[in-house]
Amino acid sequence: MSAVHHAVTHLVVHRLIKEANAPATVSLRPAPCPLDAAAVRLVERMCRQYAERSAKGFGRFEEDGEQFPLARWLREHVVEQSMDFIALSHRMAERLQAIADEEELDSGGFVVVARVREGEADCLWAALIGEAAGTGVSGALDVLDCAHLDFSALQAAGRVDLGGWQRGDERYLGFLRGRGRAGGWFKRFLGCSDVVVALQETKKLVMTLGRFVEEQHLEPAARDALLERAHGYLDALGESGEAVVFDELAREVFPEQPARLDAMLNAAEAKLADGFVPNRRAIRPLVRFSASGEQWKLEFDRSGLHSGAVHYDRATDTLVLSGVPEYLKRMLAEEAP
Repeated sequence: MSAVHHAVTHLVVHRLIKEANAPATVSLRPAPCPLDAAAVRLVERMCRQYAERSAKGFGRFEEDGEQFPLARWLREHVVEQSMDFIALSHRMAERLQAIADEEELDSGGFVVVARVREGEADCLWAALIGEAAGTGVSGALDVLDCAHLDFSALQAAGRVDLGGWQRGDERYLGFLRGRGRAGGWFKRFLGCSDVVVALQETKKLVMTLGRFVEEQHLEPAARDALLERAHGYLDALGESGEAVVFDELAREVFPEQPARLDAMLNAAEAKLADGFVPNRRAIRPLVRFSASGEQWKLEFDRSGLHSGAVHYDRATDTLVLSGVPEYLKRMLAEEAP
């Protein structure tokens, strides 16, 4: 995964206070945070945690700007420039407070809102990060209690590619899905309409797996075994109607070094969204070759190239098939000149 330089242009941290069976409140910071080294480290770590997490969703804003107001607020902030960054962040935090009550969340955390330049992209980030009690030491060596951001408790995060949004791209909004209710309520906060078409995403997944085995320079037998495991795993998900999760797929398919495969599946350039049910027809290229010409159509298992059942002769540009069944021999004999 290629490294991306993050240049923070705006940052603010608010606090969502929520306990089980109690109404939520927010503590709002009145001004943006200074963009010092600590602020940059915070944003860098937030972006890194987001990139490393599996189970992301992608989409675009819902059309209903009243029920899902973030797009309307962004238009006022980015396009019309009638709302400054701190006012935008206040509205976002207050919206999160209302949803926390409606969804009956059990806990709150720090609400981080940032505007970040990522290479050529201008992005708005929003995250809810848990807090943990810690111990610090002052300059006078006094021991102090302190609260800190607990990135292991990154409850929810979302990223809006502002340029993609203004261009009308198909997918410019990403968010962590989480498990169970986690992530669903944050998707509602963002006002994200999922744009995940199972057939298209399955085809992209198959292509990414193909690139992966090429880049790993695996021996033919190891390559075929990996792709066969991928096919079997994805086919079982498709049959049961379960959604694919990339880190689980990586552990199943490439147990030797799952993090390597997971990184490719989650790389921004792959433009893959997990959380879809695999299309069982679209995964066939993992284990089968199929092609057609003007006067022929052919399909065979990948393993046939290694068993000798199918042989490709580069010199003559021909395919030789072995083990032709008797019924086909008779049909060919009847048609032969």
